[in-house]
Amino acid sequence: MMGGRLAAALALAAAFPVCGPAHAEDWPMFGGDPSNRHHAGLAQIDRGNVAALRPAWIFQTGVTGYFQAEPVIVEGVMYVSATGNHVAALEAKTGRVLWTYTHRARTEKIFGPPSNRGVAVANGLVYEATMDGRVIALDAKTGKLVWDKEAVRPEEGETETASALSAQLGDKPVQGSSRLGFKMPPLVAEGLVIVGVTGAGYGLHVEDDKGGLDGGSVVGIEGGYGRRGWLAAYDAKTGEERWRWYVTKQDGWEGEFRATTPDGVPLHRDIAAEKAAAPQHREAWRVGGGSLWMTPAYDAQAGLIFLGTGNPAPQNFGLTRPGDNLYTMSLVALDVRTGALRWHFQQVPHEEWGYDVASPPFLLDHPTPDGPVKAVAQASKTGWIYVHDRATGRLLARSEPVIAHKNLFAPPSPEGTIVSPGPLGAISWHPVAYDAALGRAFAQVRHGAATYTVKTVPAAGGRPEIRYTETSEARGEPAFSTLTAVDLARGGAIAWSVKAGSRLSGGTLSTAGGLVFSGEEDGHLDAHDTRDGRLLWRFQCGAGISGPPVTYAVDGRQYVAVAAGGSSFTKASGFGTGDALVVFALPE
Repeated sequence: MMGGRLAAALALAAAFPVCGPAHAEDWPMFGGDPSNRHHAGLAQIDRGNVAALRPAWIFQTGVTGYFQAEPVIVEGVMYVSATGNHVAALEAKTGRVLWTYTHRARTEKIFGPPSNRGVAVANGLVYEATMDGRVIALDAKTGKLVWDKEAVRPEEGETETASALSAQLGDKPVQGSSRLGFKMPPLVAEGLVIVGVTGAGYGLHVEDDKGGLDGGSVVGIEGGYGRRGWLAAYDAKTGEERWRWYVTKQDGWEGEFRATTPDGVPLHRDIAAEKAAAPQHREAWRVGGGSLWMTPAYDAQAGLIFLGTGNPAPQNFGLTRPGDNLYTMSLVALDVRTGALRWHFQQVPHEEWGYDVASPPFLLDHPTPDGPVKAVAQASKTGWIYVHDRATGRLLARSEPVIAHKNLFAPPSPEGTIVSPGPLGAISWHPVAYDAALGRAFAQVRHGAATYTVKTVPAAGGRPEIRYTETSEARGEPAFSTLTAVDLARGGAIAWSVKAGSRLSGGTLSTAGGLVFSGEEDGHLDAHDTRDGRLLWRFQCGAGISGPPVTYAVDGRQYVAVAAGGSSFTKASGFGTGDALVVFALPE
């Protein structure tokens, strides 16, 4: 009997080599493990048999649309959050429902659609940060609420309804001041639940109901109507706040008035005009924006977390926020225990195009002539993957561009300035998978340009003139997506790039089976060969995919799971929304 168990254990070890998550059969946290690599050492599903992959079970949340969550699997139980911050615990082998939690929001005034991107599980609790500004803990066995911390009321600080402005803009809904809430899955580390707010960087803002650029325009309005973004840590047992780090720097947020990015790309700024305007805008940091979109990477040995920050407010307008606007648009390293800033790298000083540092950073060992360096990488909306020394922030490498740039960092103008990439990025919030054995990162890349046009609402009725920037899809410019492999182990060269049938969304997953999984907005989940990008398998999930796929194993059988619910962008592209979590496996 013992010999049989040993043989079974050896067979399992061969199928599931130990790398990725600490317990190789689980997917215990966002990103798979603290490195945020979205890679698993599972190899039962591989290049040779993936064509046989079939649905094993499907769970329907009952709430349609905006299903962007990454499931978490711990000891055979899957935890997944749905639209509206509802949560379900499922038997990961069969999909049988163990419990559900119905979230009751305290306000309908939230930032954007009611989407969220996942939960964290630790200490026998399930942690979720909600769109109505709360951080909650549920009992992992029962789903009962253990504690509920109101971190922020989304409607706090609203200053203007802008109804008159809305009429001038063709009755598009103007949101008023930014509303703060949470989208990111929390990080649990050192007994802390760490999460940051979204919505800070927009101020007065218009997005059409079809999802921004797809429907015509996003409008960023001049004035001090933004909020101040922040990241906070809460006691994992009680929910009490332990520290808070603000994105906008109170003392000296103007920075150096840089003429170029830190890696040398010209910014085309009118620095003389900015400096002349600075005395009357010394308090701009108070409403300076800087949303936090995705879960930090965590280096336990160094005691550091690494995260990206969003655009400054007001969006697209610089003269009312002169200077570099520290620490928006940056990759930052914070002390996990105190929240103290260790270093920052500002990808775009004085940003005016919506290039949030949104895709979650990931950890790697970067090869150098002097040997490997503990590094952190971030895939940017601007079209490069940056690699930094974890200890100092020093830029070690920048990949080849993953898109064709056009007029990069040219400012918005009354005539309309076409710039590529647009605000949807080259690489947006979607996670990038990294296979350390290959030294390759796999990114969903959006190719497309936007037109940035400065417009004016004339003064009327005692109200002064209001300027705004309309950001719309650039007509006549190519728009498509690619799945692109970047060889970070070999200087950041593009190893391969494959054009997708529809726009890619949700992020990527790589496995030791030589596969990279990637979702499309038309509902297809695809599997490509990590060596050359060859498409090996695809399945139509019935609704646009906008959440990251994951993989795990139960009782020696490997599964792949993905949320197929769509989002505002998939809806705008003509593809449906849904409520299905689709789980795949090889036939038994």
